[in-house]
Amino acid sequence: MSVVDLFPTLHNLSRADKLKVMQFLVQELATEEALSLQPGVIYHVWSPYNSHEAANKLAALLEEDRQVNDA
Repeated sequence: MSVVDLFPTLHNLSRADKLKVMQFLVQELATEEALSLQPGVIYHVWSPYNSHEAANKLAALLEEDRQVNDA
């Protein structure tokens, strides 16, 4: 069965059943995601901390917006 075949069936489900389907799919995706992580591997995650360039750009944009809106 293809996903296109599922759409009419999903459309006709009750709200409660649609939520159950969503919960099932989210759990499936989370499980697959967890299985893709390998023990001992370092995964780099970007963080806004110590991102001074981004902070300066945001401050400049906020100042520009303030000047435009005050005019």
